[in-house]
Amino acid sequence: MKVKVIASGSKGNCSIVLAKKTNLIIDMGISYLTLKRNIEDSSLTFADFDGILITHCHKDHINGLSTLVKYTKLNAYIPEAMYESLKEYLPRERCIFIDDHFKINEIEIELIHTSHDAPCSVGFIISSENKTLVYVTDTGYINRKYLTKMAKKEMYIIESNHDEEMLMDGPYPRFLKERVISDIGHLSNKTSARYLKQLVGENTKHIILAHLSEKNNTEELALNTVKESLKDKEIEILIAHQHEECPIIEV
Repeated sequence: MKVKVIASGSKGNCSIVLAKKTNLIIDMGISYLTLKRNIEDSSLTFADFDGILITHCHKDHINGLSTLVKYTKLNAYIPEAMYESLKEYLPRERCIFIDDHFKINEIEIELIHTSHDAPCSVGFIISSENKTLVYVTDTGYINRKYLTKMAKKEMYIIESNHDEEMLMDGPYPRFLKERVISDIGHLSNKTSARYLKQLVGENTKHIILAHLSEKNNTEELALNTVKESLKDKEIEILIAHQHEECPIIEV
């Protein structure tokens, strides 16, 4: 299984997962043409993909969804409870409603119900050929019932949105600061580092820190906070960027 984060941040999010028989898009917060150019650079077309996974309805995750559905035959795999918040972007007949555990060909996917100010917000545990990717962004915390299921996997894409001091001393109005730091907001560097320390195991080889705030974080702070927490581990840790794709990583 191969993974590439194409864009990550408050202006747009999109990743792709390439498995033996199945290719998936996660979120469509970028333009159709941007994604088209990107996958063509990897010698792929939309006909090579089997569907779209959506984490939640905020525009930075679905801005390009209606255009993607218009110009391709791809369907979206979503919980039925998410549809009402997506119906302006996604015809019902283009939805495949999923349970908390489902399969797309050989890929097994389990939902992580996240805590965010959006209806039915989710992350994913994606497994293929005994390798697993955990994908969690846009959540104020991770319910402890999921931690055992998430533990000791090969790769994590996890939000490291803000430095708490930068956020509270920064330019956001108070209501927005309180929203970001709340249980329905975003994970801070320190919180992500704490979770990762619990989660990583001997098989963990890659971590991508995602959805960094442009105003309330820096790459250096995010990396250093997580590296300090995992200083005894030999794990590649990368930063996902808003305007620059990550390299393809083989899980």
